[in-house]
Amino acid sequence: MNKKLLIIVLTVILILVSGLFNQDILADELTGEEIMELVDDNQFLASARVVSEMTIIDGDRESVKEMKSYIRSDGEITDALTEFHNPRDRGTRYLMQDDELWMYFPDAEDLVRISGHMLEEGMMGSDFSYQDLLESEQLTKLYEFEKVDRETINEREAYLISATAKEDEEPAYYQRKLWVDVERFVILHEEMYSRDERLLKEMIIKEVTEIDDDRWLPTKMVMEDKLLEDTETIYEIDEIELDYDIPDGKLTLDELQ
Repeated sequence: MNKKLLIIVLTVILILVSGLFNQDILADELTGEEIMELVDDNQFLASARVVSEMTIIDGDRESVKEMKSYIRSDGEITDALTEFHNPRDRGTRYLMQDDELWMYFPDAEDLVRISGHMLEEGMMGSDFSYQDLLESEQLTKLYEFEKVDRETINEREAYLISATAKEDEEPAYYQRKLWVDVERFVILHEEMYSRDERLLKEMIIKEVTEIDDDRWLPTKMVMEDKLLEDTETIYEIDEIELDYDIPDGKLTLDELQ
């Protein structure tokens, strides 16, 4: 290799290494708030249709819930309708309109607004509470974030983020710890705590899937309620269709009934 060619090769290598080094520096300069905003951007769904299932394990008992959900959001308000299709729960439906949650029971032909202490109950007997469902879209509104460290989890480099409830908010959990993938900005693990630092719940992300060009979503997760024994709930997305054309009136109380 002649001297001129060697200089060119070394220059290219230095540029590439410098670029990677600078990217790493820029990533480390992100604040906890900025990291969580990137997580929100990554998980934002303007409209989507989702086919999923939820496996509820309680000791030796196991039940499976099959669901179809329709989601629409403008970035501020999220509306979603979930319909259950497994034989035992067929016809049961949930409607989330921003921070309100409604449920329809077909056997009783009854429409119920889920509020107050009912929000703390397990959704359909699962480890996910109704409050978990509502607050999953509002973390940046409810919490202040601090970047604590970088750790390896599930063989991925992750930011450890501490989330503490804002003074004027009263979310279900006073504090959360979140491990966020450094490259993909998707949550890999989460722990939820009470004000006295008692671990209440733990969510373990089992699978992450690229659903669009460089957009990643958790598609399989396990929720464990630490106040209960021998229980866990596995939630898995089987199919997701982005930019789904949701008919007018689909996400309304009239449709729910």
